[in-house]
Amino acid sequence: MHEPPSKSALKREAHRLQKLGLALTDLKPDVLANMSLPDQLREAIQVRQRISSREGGRRQMQYIGRLMRTIDTESIEQQLATINNQSALAKGRFHALERWRDKLILDPSAITAFIHDYPSVDRQQLRQLVNKAASTRPQGDAPTSDQHRQAARTLFKFIRNHGDQNP
Repeated sequence: MHEPPSKSALKREAHRLQKLGLALTDLKPDVLANMSLPDQLREAIQVRQRISSREGGRRQMQYIGRLMRTIDTESIEQQLATINNQSALAKGRFHALERWRDKLILDPSAITAFIHDYPSVDRQQLRQLVNKAASTRPQGDAPTSDQHRQAARTLFKFIRNHGDQNP
């Protein structure tokens, strides 16, 4: 004889599904559009994203939770895990590029190592950007100037564009 799940177990599952629904409502529209979701759930999520009132949003989240109880959420959870993993990879890549920028500004001789890792980079432009960022770097306890911030930002954009093209 099979016992039905306890009231606590049902509540835990309902909260888990509601959290999953909340994670879906936090996605950007273009990411959500690429997910494989039942039409009714997709529409409910899009409605929730447009609701600005707190109470209306809460009620819509309960509706999304109810919808989620009727569908198999395993594929949705897998898709979210993939998206989160890609997001984590993108953050890691971003931080690695920030480290390159900082290393190049502090030690312009690191250009050689960067060129080794990214051989298709425009070497002359890289040297110019690194020299500009390094020359505007504040000395000692001096505050960072707008000129240095701009030079560092330009260098980062250049590195990011070449970092995206290469492995």
